[in-house]
Amino acid sequence: MTQPDVAAGMAARVAAIRGRIASVCRDAGRSPEAVTLVAVCKTYDATMVRHGLAAGLLELGENRVQEAQVKIPQVGGGRWHLVGRLQRNKARVATRLFSLIHSVDSVRLARRLEAVREGRPCDVLIQVNLTGTRTQGGIEPSGLSELASVLDRETDLTLRGLMTIGPMGGGVAASRACFRQLREQRDALQVSLPNQPIAELSMGMTDDLDAALVEGATIVRVGRAIFGARSPAPDP
Repeated sequence: MTQPDVAAGMAARVAAIRGRIASVCRDAGRSPEAVTLVAVCKTYDATMVRHGLAAGLLELGENRVQEAQVKIPQVGGGRWHLVGRLQRNKARVATRLFSLIHSVDSVRLARRLEAVREGRPCDVLIQVNLTGTRTQGGIEPSGLSELASVLDRETDLTLRGLMTIGPMGGGVAASRACFRQLREQRDALQVSLPNQPIAELSMGMTDDLDAALVEGATIVRVGRAIFGARSPAPDP
């Protein structure tokens, strides 16, 4: 496939996903402008990501700090989000690379980010595990209040909102129930921590995007519908 063909295909997929977001938002009585599309480019090479930027993508997501360290300089643009788990030993690098870290899931990680950010602003979301699936990561709902309070009282990190990964299977009803729960938790934190700008709900991916938008997602994380089928992730 020629580079013009690749670029044209990318432009068509980006337009399609933006159209899908706009359609669902209109049906839900929401403004599409209230939703940020993060194009998750894990395992895709820098050339493909640059085609995405040329097609109008602005916000880019990576799952692994190691991959981002190599790819971000090669791409040379975009605003980058860390949407995968963050190991504490990668925290310093993460504060340098990413505009928003979606996956703060423990008090220890919050304190580590504060210790290594070296005066840089650091915007974060708390990842909440609402499915009980350990491989998805995230703090248990019972620990959310404590973690949010530590972020507020003990750090100068900025808590922008919450993130979750929806259930695998169970259909639309299960997805909507999960995303509704995250919205309710966000709303409660807005009351208890009025000094923090807790507005964002990062939820919804290619397969459960519509349910997330109906339940109030402000950030959606889409990879496959934009970049196509993934290759296996590289070794660390």
